[in-house]
Amino acid sequence: MPDPTVPPTPAVPLTALLARDDLALRLIAGPSDPSLVIHAAHTSEMADPYPYLLGGELLLTAGVHIPEAAGSGTYFDDYVSRIVAAGGAALGFGLAPVHDTVPRALVAACDRYGLPLIEVPPQTPFTAVARAVWQLLAQARVAELRRVTEAQQSLASAASRPDPVPSVLRQLANRLGGWTALYGPEGTDIASAGRAPEAPVPGSLAELADVVRPSGPGTPTSATHATAGTHLAAYALGTGFVLGVATPSREPGDHTIASVAAVLLTLLTGEQQSGSGAARNSALVGLLLGGTAEEVTPLLGKGDHWFVVHASPIEKRDIAHPGARGPVDLRLRRGARPATNHPHPHPDLLATTALGASLGSTLIDPGGETTRILLPADREPEPQPGWMLGVSDAVPPQQLAAADTQAARALARARATRTPLIRHSTRPALDELVPRQEAEAHARALLAPLAEHPALTETLRTWLSLHGSWDRTAVALAVHRNTVRQRIARCAALLDAELDDPDVRMELWFALRQE
Repeated sequence: MPDPTVPPTPAVPLTALLARDDLALRLIAGPSDPSLVIHAAHTSEMADPYPYLLGGELLLTAGVHIPEAAGSGTYFDDYVSRIVAAGGAALGFGLAPVHDTVPRALVAACDRYGLPLIEVPPQTPFTAVARAVWQLLAQARVAELRRVTEAQQSLASAASRPDPVPSVLRQLANRLGGWTALYGPEGTDIASAGRAPEAPVPGSLAELADVVRPSGPGTPTSATHATAGTHLAAYALGTGFVLGVATPSREPGDHTIASVAAVLLTLLTGEQQSGSGAARNSALVGLLLGGTAEEVTPLLGKGDHWFVVHASPIEKRDIAHPGARGPVDLRLRRGARPATNHPHPHPDLLATTALGASLGSTLIDPGGETTRILLPADREPEPQPGWMLGVSDAVPPQQLAAADTQAARALARARATRTPLIRHSTRPALDELVPRQEAEAHARALLAPLAEHPALTETLRTWLSLHGSWDRTAVALAVHRNTVRQRIARCAALLDAELDDPDVRMELWFALRQE
C-alpha cells in the first residue's frame, strides 16, 4: 500500500473541534495528544474506507456497514487498521439511528491502533460536524495568510537595512523559529542566523545545499529532507548561492516565507556578492560616454549572444460568453481594482525581479507595461507561472535592437493566443529568396500610404499574423475590437486593396516583414 499523503494546507487541532460546546463531541478511545490535527471531514459507510481517504480526515460513520456478528471476529480490527493505513486522523461514530452505543470492540480496536475515536451524540448531525471543521479550517487559512503577509513585510524591511543579507537571514530564522544559513558558490558557510542546531544537522543541511547548487540541466531549485527530528530545506538563489533552512517542524506557510527570502537574497547576492550590479553600472556608464554595444557587453557577463525576453503578467482571461459577439474580459487577479483602460497593469518590482531570478538574469527593465530581460544565450528561456513571454532569437550585441522588436512581436502573439511562451520563428522564410534591397524597396512602395500611420501599420501586422481574428488582435493591441475593424477598414482604403484576398494578404505580410 502506498504511504498516505496529507494535503499541504493549514490543519485544525482535534482539541479545537472537541472544545465546541454546540457539538458535544466526546473522545472515548485512542490518544488525546494535543498535537493531533485534522485536514478535512468525510462521511462514509463503506466497510473498507481506504480507497476513499486521502489522509488527514476525520471519518464520520453511523455504523451502517457493521454486521451483526462483528464483535466476535476481526471485523473492527480490519476496519480500524485500514483507516490508519489510509492516513485517517480520527474516527467519529454517530449514536443514531443504527447504534445506541459505540461498540466495545470498536473502542478496543481504536485503542490498539492509536486512532482517536469520537462519540457523536444523536442531536449532532454529521453536517454540523463537517461545517465546524470547515469553519476552523477557514480560520486557520486566514491566520496563515496573515502570518505570511507579516513575514513578507518584515523580510522586505530587513532587505533595506545597511546589512541586508544578515538582516534577512535573522528575520527568516525568527519567523520560522529555526536556523538559516547562506552558502557560497563553493559551498562555504558565508553567514547564518538563529539558534544553531546540534550535529548532524549543519552537515546535513550543507549536503542538501549541494543538491540544488547549479550543476547542469535538471538541477532542482529547491529540496527538502528530515534528519534528527529537524526539517531541512535548501533553495538555489540563481547566483550560485544557496539558502539553507533548518526548523523543528514544517508549517504550511513556511515554504512561501522561505521563497520570499530566497528572492530577496537572490537580488542581494547578485548585487553585493557577485558584483553584477557594479558590472552593469560600468556598462551603462560606458554607453553614456559613447561606448559601443560590443565594447560594453563583456561587462554584463559571459557569452557573446543574447536573448531578449518580453514578459507580461497574466491578468485576465478571454472567455466566450453565450450570445456575446466577442470575448468577455474577466479579471482574475486577487484583490484586483476596478477595470482601467490598460488590460495589462504594471507588474510590481518584486514580481519582476523574481521573474528575472527564475530565468537566471539580473539584467531587467521593469518599466512600462512590459518587462524586458536580457538573457545570455546559454540560459534557455522556459515558461514561467503567471507570465506570458515573448523570446527573440539569440543575437550578438549589435543586433539587440532588432531582437527587442522580435520579442515584442512574439509577446503580442502570446497575449493574443494565451500562450505561456512564444519564440520568434527562425526557420527559413520566403523573403530569403528575394535580394534584401529589392524586397525593402518593394515594401516601401507598397506600404507608402501607411507610412504616416504607425498605429495602422502595427494593427495590420498583428491582424495578419493572427489570421484576421478581430478578437485576438484586440487583445494583442489592448484596444476594442471595433477599433481594430475601423483601423483595418482604413488600411484597406488607403492601400486600395481587398484584404479578404489571400494573395493580397500574403503580399502585405511579405512587405511588413521587411520593416
